[in-house]
Amino acid sequence: MQITGTFIDEISHDIPHQNWGPKEWARDFQHMTDTGIDTVILIRCGYRKFITYPSAYLARAYGCHTPPTDLVELFLTLADRHGISFYFGLYDSGRYWDTGDLTHEIDSNRFVIDEAWSRYGHHPSFKGWYLSMEISRRTIGATEAFRSLGRMCKDTSGGLPTFISPWIDGKKAVMAASAEITKEDAVSLEVHEREWDEIFSGLSDAVDAVAFQDGHIDYDELDAFFAVNKRMADRHGLACWTNAETFDRDMPIKFLPIKFEKLRLKLEAARRQGYAKAITFEFSHFLSPQSVYPAAHHLHDRYMEYRATLTP
Repeated sequence: MQITGTFIDEISHDIPHQNWGPKEWARDFQHMTDTGIDTVILIRCGYRKFITYPSAYLARAYGCHTPPTDLVELFLTLADRHGISFYFGLYDSGRYWDTGDLTHEIDSNRFVIDEAWSRYGHHPSFKGWYLSMEISRRTIGATEAFRSLGRMCKDTSGGLPTFISPWIDGKKAVMAASAEITKEDAVSLEVHEREWDEIFSGLSDAVDAVAFQDGHIDYDELDAFFAVNKRMADRHGLACWTNAETFDRDMPIKFLPIKFEKLRLKLEAARRQGYAKAITFEFSHFLSPQSVYPAAHHLHDRYMEYRATLTP
């Protein structure tokens, strides 16, 4: 099971920013290509007041700061050059995190989708959309928000695909700011399936793929949860990907590159269940040879050794 896609964490909400410019990003896209990555996903085009492109709408409606570089244009240009598919991640206003109601994000993205497509839709690498609202359980407005935004993206772009990357409310699903690394009230396999089966049932023709984050459950739970996720995705006509996190949730320092053995366990579990694609959060910090973390350089070496053993 090879990693063929990666998020790009442009805002660096809870991990350090690497302060890269066009030269460093160009080098990293080459590293991605060399590692076998054919898909990049902008995890969000903005979060609260920090954004990735000079959006007149977001500056006016949310008081967002105009960025010094149009990163969306930069990423798309690099994706064009390398033949990589680019997925545009929607705006996160932060209101869901404040209120618990996901429907707020429908209004905040209604104009962003039009704006993004009119500015960047001419790029041949613009291949799809990422609905960036992250949830783990049945949440107020979740199905409505995913369905509405998915349809908006498709209607605007002539049917380009959309996907989501939720998380499993497992024992490691603790807030990044918490000193704890585990919790007691983890979701059961049965409740997880019941809640997500209900959500998926309302996403027909709006969402094409789901990539559950794989880091919130223990390693001996991987096969059971992965099997349920694949069964639900198949039942509702969704492509089943895995979001193989390349950072470690098992230590109090948040967040550092993962031990390769753990990454391999997760990739092999996805392979056993017949997943269609492995993406990661995320290459540039945790798997790149030029990451600010030296451990990421070594993780890259171990992963490339492992990749060389796989049958094409």
